[in-house]
Amino acid sequence: MKILAIGDIIGKPGRSSVARFLPGLIREYGIELVVANGENSAHGIGITVKTAGELLESGVHVITTGNHVWAQRDIVQHMDGELPVIRPLNFPPGVPGRGYLICRDVLVVSLIGRVFMGMADCPFRAMDTLLNQLVPLPPVIIVDFHAEATSEKVALGRYLDGRVSAIVGTHTHIRTGDACVLPGGTAYITDIGMTGPVDSIIGDDVDNVLTSFLVGLPHRLSVSRGRTAMDAVLIDIDERTGKARSIRSIRREETDN
Repeated sequence: MKILAIGDIIGKPGRSSVARFLPGLIREYGIELVVANGENSAHGIGITVKTAGELLESGVHVITTGNHVWAQRDIVQHMDGELPVIRPLNFPPGVPGRGYLICRDVLVVSLIGRVFMGMADCPFRAMDTLLNQLVPLPPVIIVDFHAEATSEKVALGRYLDGRVSAIVGTHTHIRTGDACVLPGGTAYITDIGMTGPVDSIIGDDVDNVLTSFLVGLPHRLSVSRGRTAMDAVLIDIDERTGKARSIRSIRREETDN
């Protein structure tokens, strides 16, 4: 089974990049399921019903999120409905929405880290509970771990190795070079990367971000413009065992022409 996971989608440039590149990738590789992190798909922070709809129309099947999921109020009332948007599983009890979704016989889970990320329940124990209580448990399980600290991501990868099919990191917007299949058969990457403007600082306008660093005063950030790129990983999984055969990074970038 071929599954594509797309890195953090940033605003309109990111949505446009998905619409431009995803259909071709689906045809080229015979992709059966597409998972994308869309928590910054609306104006660079948060997600709305409209931006979620654009991603679904482009070929995305499940949209994961993270710490900015509630930045746009529009989405809150829809999180318990049919829209295939999930929030982190380890948010506290009583939070709207759900932390996992079964789509095309694949269990997709959203988790959020706790190191430098604010308040959340333990992602390790949250996954233990889900894996122990969900019946029947699909063989193929994809986890989007939205976290800041590399050590926390690597630790979760090792902790869940052999129990899930893939753990893909999001949040830092910088693609890492450690895509691999761990000893137990779990595909892993610390961060998929970003889908959005190339000439930016993790998606935001360069001058605005530099002003924030140089002056130290509050400064409104905005999504950068110009040519875009889409970072993703292609994962090949044995549907019978749930073990990953391979994982590879894929980048599609607009040219200047």
